[in-house]
Amino acid sequence: AYHPKPFWLKTEQKCFTPVLTAMDCDLLHPDPRDEAAKHKLKRLVQSPNSYFMDVKCPGCLQITTVFSHAESVVLCGSCNAMLCQPTGGIARLTEGCSFRKKQD
Repeated sequence: AYHPKPFWLKTEQKCFTPVLTAMDCDLLHPDPRDEAAKHKLKRLVQSPNSYFMDVKCPGCLQITTVFSHAESVVLCGSCNAMLCQPTGGIARLTEGCSFRKKQD
């Protein structure tokens, strides 16, 4: 009767050489526009979407620090003018207010 050899007694040994293929995107240097569009936890380096900003009052030109996602109305300290009003996400600046992001 014919008895095949067990699989561990193979006489032929084939060398496996991996085939390297190019990636569609560079994982170490992602495009900044693509990173900005991703969710804050899915980025290569996690970072928040919120920031602090200096808002200049159009009436008295006083600068006030405001959180970008403020949940309450922010008033100017000297003239009580409304600087921003809350929305569901980023606060909406009133017309005439200028702002700049604060640096770390």
